[in-house]
Amino acid sequence: QVHLVESGGGLVQDGGSLRLSCAASGSIIRLNVMGWYRQAPGKERELVATLESIGITHYGDSVKGRFTISRDDARNTVYLQMNKLKPEDTAVYYCRLFLPTISLIYWGQGTQVTVSS
Repeated sequence: QVHLVESGGGLVQDGGSLRLSCAASGSIIRLNVMGWYRQAPGKERELVATLESIGITHYGDSVKGRFTISRDDARNTVYLQMNKLKPEDTAVYYCRLFLPTISLIYWGQGTQVTVSS
């Protein structure tokens, strides 16, 4: 079983930066896709960024040019560097691990990011 532990959320002012981390433990299959999603109160969960184990990235339109996803395979950890944060970025951010060979998805518990005006 896979367990995802997130950290790095908090309160930041408009224009500030935060770096989120997600460490995966358990039996991690080498071929995987790690990513970040977010959900604001009353809204649907949306894609922020994904990073395949072969290096391909994808970003949601609202964060392109401001956020960067990266991973450290030796630590089974994915990061999300968030720059130029806006109040619209306020949400609970969730880490996700997708194992395409066995069609399994794992979610972290979420970490709150709040950007003040």
